[in-house]
Amino acid sequence: MVEKVLLRVTEHHRNSERDAVAAWCSAKAESWPAFAEAMNPVLWEETERVCAGIARDAQAKLDRLGVDLGGPGHYPLLYFLTRHLRPQTVVETGVSAGWSSQAILTALAKNGDGRLFSSDFPYFRLKDPERYVGCVVDDHLKDRWRLLIDGDKNNLPLIARQTESIDLFHYDSDKTFSGREFAWRCVKERLSPRAVVLFDDIQDNFHFRDLVASCGWPYRVFAFSGKYAGMTEPG
Repeated sequence: MVEKVLLRVTEHHRNSERDAVAAWCSAKAESWPAFAEAMNPVLWEETERVCAGIARDAQAKLDRLGVDLGGPGHYPLLYFLTRHLRPQTVVETGVSAGWSSQAILTALAKNGDGRLFSSDFPYFRLKDPERYVGCVVDDHLKDRWRLLIDGDKNNLPLIARQTESIDLFHYDSDKTFSGREFAWRCVKERLSPRAVVLFDDIQDNFHFRDLVASCGWPYRVFAFSGKYAGMTEPG
């Protein structure tokens, strides 16, 4: 009980820092399209074309279902990174409708190699909530996909035991500092030397800033849909 109270107090303090966090993100933010185009202009063109199709098809599926599952994460960046890095193993948290999962799996299919492990927890405000997790993901892509829906606390230790090396890690679930830190502890020993780490919604607290400072990693911050994503620099 005391531990829970202390955790709430700590998280409240971190929430009070949001103006400072937002200012830090804004000062560091750069154009992600400019970054991608400078790194690989041909792949950037492909990313724009393919992700326009992903957005169109995903929205059509959601319109037919008639549910609001929240907005997507930075799925174009994830598509670009997956194609550029050609990872063997990708791990993501926070699937929801599955925009990011669809982008990653589409890129893995184009690469002709690799697999995706995803961690999520269903929205229990909906009837039969499990059926909505990853609902925009195409069936023909699912042979590369391991989806777990028991929450990060259960899923991530299991994923860590089943993966020898993680080449791309994308975090988009529990936005608290402690939630991010738990996930980081689960995966950090499994990251390959060439791994890239991407955290969504870094404007919520200083976790990403503190993480890259403690590791001494070069990083980038990108604005996307009114929020910020933090990415460690690809090798």
